[in-house]
Amino acid sequence: MASSRRLRALITNDDGIDSPGLLALATGARDAGFDVVVAAPHVDASGVGGSVLAVRDGRRVRVHSRELPGLPGIPAFAVEGHPAFIVHSAGRGWLDPEPDVVLSGINIGANLGHSVLHSGTVGAALAASLHGWRGLAVSLGTPLIEPEQPHWESALKLLPDVLDVLLAAPDGAVLSLNVPDVPVGDLLELREARLAQFGSVRVRVDHVSGDDDDVDQLHTHEAELAGELEPDTDTALLAAGHPTLTELQSVTDRPGLLGGGALRRRAS
Repeated sequence: MASSRRLRALITNDDGIDSPGLLALATGARDAGFDVVVAAPHVDASGVGGSVLAVRDGRRVRVHSRELPGLPGIPAFAVEGHPAFIVHSAGRGWLDPEPDVVLSGINIGANLGHSVLHSGTVGAALAASLHGWRGLAVSLGTPLIEPEQPHWESALKLLPDVLDVLLAAPDGAVLSLNVPDVPVGDLLELREARLAQFGSVRVRVDHVSGDDDDVDQLHTHEAELAGELEPDTDTALLAAGHPTLTELQSVTDRPGLLGGGALRRRAS
C-alpha cells in the first residue's frame, strides 16, 4: 500500500470475546506490526455463518469495552451481535479508521469443505470482502472433545507467512487457514487445498417426540467422518498433518443463464 501508516487489523471470531484463540490471534497480529482493534461477540456465536443478527434495543446494539490480558492499550469490545454484523458495523461508520484487514479466529475446531458456509469464523472473513477488505479465517483442527491446551502457537507460527500471502492478494481476497492441533515441531508443509464436499464432521439430526405436554425436539449428534478422504482436499491434507490454505470467494453471479438457448430448448 502507498500509505506509510501501519495497517489496521480488526480481530474477531465466533467463539466469543473470552476465547483464548481470539487473544492468541490478536497477539499475533500485534506482533506482526498491525494496528489492532478487537471486536467479538459477547457470547459464543459458533455456526452463525454470515448472519448479521444482533441483540437490539430499538436501533441500538450494546457494546461493552474490555481489556484483554497481555494486550494493554489495545481497544477491545464485546458486541451483542454476530461476527458478520461486527464486520459490517466496522464498515458502516463504527470504526474510524476502518480496518484494512479482518482476521477471524483462532477458531477451536477446523473449518473445512463446503461446510464453511455455516462458520461464523469464515462468515466474518467473507463479510470483509464485501467492503473491499482482505479477510483471513484461522482455525485449529482440534478433535470433537476439546483439548485442555490447544496448540495455538502452531497457528501463530504460520501466521506471518500467511499474512504475506494475504497482503499480496487483491483487495477483497479471503483466505481460510486450517492448522493441525499439534506442536510446532510436528507441523508438516503448508499446502494449498481445495474444499472437500463436506467438512471433517457429519451432523445427524433426529426428531424426538415429546411426552404428554412436552414439545418435540430436534437432537443433534456430531461424528467425525470415517473412511477414505478425497485426495488433495482440505479435509484430507489436514488429516495427514498438513496445515492448509484455501482462497474463498464470496457470493458471486454466474452469467449466461439465459444464453445458449437453454430456455428455448426447455420450452420446446
